[in-house]
Amino acid sequence: MADITKLKKLREETGVSFSLCKKALDETKNDIEKAKKLLTQWGADKVKDKQSRITGHGIIASYVHHNKKVAALVELLCETDFVSSNAEFQKLGQELAMQTASLKPESSEELTKQDYIREPSKKISDLLKDAVLKFGENVKVGRVIHWELGAK
Repeated sequence: MADITKLKKLREETGVSFSLCKKALDETKNDIEKAKKLLTQWGADKVKDKQSRITGHGIIASYVHHNKKVAALVELLCETDFVSSNAEFQKLGQELAMQTASLKPESSEELTKQDYIREPSKKISDLLKDAVLKFGENVKVGRVIHWELGAK
């Protein structure tokens, strides 16, 4: 049986549902690190299952650099309005817009292959996989736009 303190901690650290956290802790005999790895493994499987689902909802996230000379827009797509209105989903959009402003990807494919600027050990594709596990929906990047003052 899952230890409630560890269950709460795992839930806070991963953002994954209580039921999946409980299942992971049960299967790993309350070992948080092993449970995290198991959740990651399950997430990869879920991503494969959800990749074919239609992403007809989402947000357009924006970022304007503090010098007001660089800006970016990112279209972050999901399956439902419920997820698109989630604060964590919107924060992911903001992070991707900041990444786009900083590293200037020319396409969503290029963006997803980049190292995440806040945590270079992760790729943007890893953030998207984590989002699929967290939200239980297909999550992907649509269009990306980078603007720089005076650039053509």
